[in-house]
This record gives sequence, C-alpha cells and structure tokens, in this order.
Amino acid sequence: MKKFLVTGSTGSTGVPTVRLLLENGHKVAAFVRREDSRSDVLKELGADIVTGDMLKIEDVRRAMKGVDGVYFCYPLTQGAVEATAILAQAASEHSVKQIVYMSQRQSRSHARSPATMSHWLSEQILNRSGIPAAHLRVNFFAEWMLYAAAEIRAGRYLTPFDPESRFVPIAAVDIARVVVKILENPEAFGSVVIPVTGSVEVSHIELTGILAKTLGKEIRFEQVSPDEFVKTLGMDGDPSFAAHFKAVKIDQQEQLLAGVDKSAAEIVGRPLMTPEQFIEKHRYLLA
Repeated sequence: MKKFLVTGSTGSTGVPTVRLLLENGHKVAAFVRREDSRSDVLKELGADIVTGDMLKIEDVRRAMKGVDGVYFCYPLTQGAVEATAILAQAASEHSVKQIVYMSQRQSRSHARSPATMSHWLSEQILNRSGIPAAHLRVNFFAEWMLYAAAEIRAGRYLTPFDPESRFVPIAAVDIARVVVKILENPEAFGSVVIPVTGSVEVSHIELTGILAKTLGKEIRFEQVSPDEFVKTLGMDGDPSFAAHFKAVKIDQQEQLLAGVDKSAAEIVGRPLMTPEQFIEKHRYLLA
C-alpha cells in the first residue's frame, strides 16, 4: 500500500483519481481549500481530507508527510508558478518519488496564453526539483460539454472557437487512469512529457452534429466571444479564463490541439471513451 497526495481533488480529474487510487488499495490525502459537500464525497470514499492553501508552504508541507507520489493539478488562474515552486520544495523535503503534473497540449516556451505559459514554466520548475515529474500535456476535456450543459439542453453548442477548429477531447476519467498508472509505476515513467488526447479528432461543428445525433434532438452551433462565453458559464469573475480562451482560439487555428496521440490508450491498456460514449453516459445532464 502506498500513499498519494491529490491536489485539485474535487475537480473533474481529481475525483476519479482519488476513487481509482482508493479502489486499488492505496491511501489518499485529498487536498482541498475547505471542507464542503464535495470533500464529503471524497471522505465517504475513504480519502483523508487535508485542508489548506496551495500558496502557503506550511500547508503543503503538512499535506506531503508520508506521501509516495503526487498528482498536481492547478486551476486556470493566477498563482500557478508560485504554487508549483512551493509544491516542488515540499515534495523534495519529503523525498516524494513521483509527481504527475497536469499541463496543456500546447504548452511551450512562447505560449500566448498566460495560463499556458504558467504551465510551461511549472514544467521547468518541476524538472529542476530533482523529483521525477511526468507532464501530461492534455487536450480539451470532454467535460467542457458538461460545463455548458444548460446551453446544450437548450439546443445550443456554445463555444468561443471557430467551427472548423479541430481538437481531440478526452474524458477526465481516462486522464485519471493515466495518472494512476504513472503513480503506481514510477520506475516505468520518471521524468517524461506525455501528450494526452482522446481517440477521436473532431471539429467543433462536427461535435455539434455528434451531440445532436446521440441525443436525438436539434443542436445548433453558436460561436460567441470569449468574454460572452465565460459570462454565460459563470466564469467571468476571474479574467484568466477569457484571456486563456482568446489565446487558445488562435492555438486551434494553428492546429496545436489537432492530432490523435495514442499514448494515453497505451498507458491505460484499454480503449478511451469516444465523444458518443461520453455524451450517452451523461445524457441525463445534456438531453
């Protein structure tokens, strides 16, 4: 039995990561900012809840005690680089054996999005920490359909991106399976960059058609500005989101999120969820 720390533990990838690790017989410290109904779910699964602030090193040090590996996921907001430096320091002090870091497919040294640049800088910090770090350069989550579920129920596929821009959505549970495989087998991975995509490349207009066919209802494609998009989804309280989407719109025009990579499927040893399967699984939210 090993012990793992999961940050972002109540998020889209955090919850299934916690669940899968517990199902495999490990101990899990689930890092949360506060205890609430979401952390209660993790506690009921058997996780140890650790409250704290990722930007406070003493909180992170406390969470890191006795930990073999860490899944590090930080939201699309300010503070990512500082949080990475704090986590790397605390992990080094406690001789952590493996870090799995949630990065972005288009992470690079000249990224236009401040959030993407923060991911790239965070990768560099972890590379210098002395701890093996696997950077998951992840494509768009399929869960973005759920974040906009109210609009889809109303018959609209709402997006700030061009209709023909192509990407390869991946379900959060498949990302979690990749995370767990790496944490359980650090000697097989170590320091590595892994492109993580789903199994099917689509354009936004094609995904609109898949939604319509799978749900058996009319869904119309509607492109809006990044500012309107984040306002509709209730994310306009943080300017980081709109700034990120404005940059990612250009990234997609440059095809930086196109192209299927088989790494995730090979690591988990099973087929990944297709867009149709994801939509069908979440029909109760989307129909």
